[in-house]
Amino acid sequence: MNFNRRRSRNSGFSLVELLGVMLILGLIVGIAAPQVLKRVSKARSDTAELQIEELGTALDLFNLENGRYPTSSEGLQALVAAPTGLQNWNGPYLKKATIPDDPWGKPYYYVEPGQHGYYDLYSLGADQAPGGESEDKDAVSWD
Repeated sequence: MNFNRRRSRNSGFSLVELLGVMLILGLIVGIAAPQVLKRVSKARSDTAELQIEELGTALDLFNLENGRYPTSSEGLQALVAAPTGLQNWNGPYLKKATIPDDPWGKPYYYVEPGQHGYYDLYSLGADQAPGGESEDKDAVSWD
């Protein structure tokens, strides 16, 4: 009988042991979380650059077949739906029938003619303001 009483008293963790484990877990999360978040923001920026490259390739194909880039008023939608009056349109020029938003959920900006080339295609990054560093940095077609 003594054995059962002794076992029930020692079965489980003390408050000090639990606090020690929680402290260690907190330290691990505190060290690892900033690294993970840095990778996520880098992945979003990389995704924006890749999407701009893909859209740029589709715009070049549109130009090759139609003799011009879509106008600013036609926008990127001209890559998935034929603008009126184009006889050589052979799209859609993207794999999916929709224009993707940037990784921050905003539409890409498209201007034709552009200040940096035939067209300017860009995303303003996480802060939706020109310029910026890290995740706030603009992703542009002319760099």
